[in-house]
Amino acid sequence: MSGQEIERKFLVRKGNAYQRVAFSHSHIIQGYIPAEGATVRVRVRDEQAYLTIKSRSLDGGLSRYEFEKEITLEEATQLLKLCQGGVIDKCRYLVASEDGKHTFEIDEFYGDNAGLVVAEVELTAVDEAFAKPDFIGEEVTGDRRFYNSHLLHHPFSLWRHTLPEAYR
Repeated sequence: MSGQEIERKFLVRKGNAYQRVAFSHSHIIQGYIPAEGATVRVRVRDEQAYLTIKSRSLDGGLSRYEFEKEITLEEATQLLKLCQGGVIDKCRYLVASEDGKHTFEIDEFYGDNAGLVVAEVELTAVDEAFAKPDFIGEEVTGDRRFYNSHLLHHPFSLWRHTLPEAYR
C-alpha cells in the first residue's frame, strides 16, 4: 500500500471502556531504522510483519506520504536488529465509531510507555467529519511527544506528569 495518509490522533481517558467495545485487538512490536527525511518502521503485528516508510508531514502532522509492504517474519526479525533505541511494545484495539463510518485504532503502550493510551482515526480528507466515542479526549495530532518513534527516546514514564490526570 502506498499513498497519502491522513490521520488524527487523540488521548484516551483512563479506564478500559475501549477494550469493552473493541471488535479486534492485536499485539505489536515495532522498531525504527535511522533514515534522513523519513521514518522507516519495522512492525510485527501478531503473526504478520511490515516495512513502512513515511515522509515528513508538511501540515502539522495531519497528513504525509506512506509506503507499506508486507514482509516475512524472518525478514522482520533481521530488520529489527538494525533498529536503534529499542522497540515499542503495545496492544492495538480496533473500535468502530458510533456512526460505523470510521475505525479508531487505540494503542495501549507497555514498558517505559506504560499508562499511555492514544487513538488514531484515518480519514479520506483533511476536513472529513467523524464521530468519536466518549472515552476519546484531547486531540494531539502533530504533537511529536506522541509519535511512536519519539517515544523510544523520550518515554512516557519521563513526562507523564505533564498530562492531566484523566490521561495518565
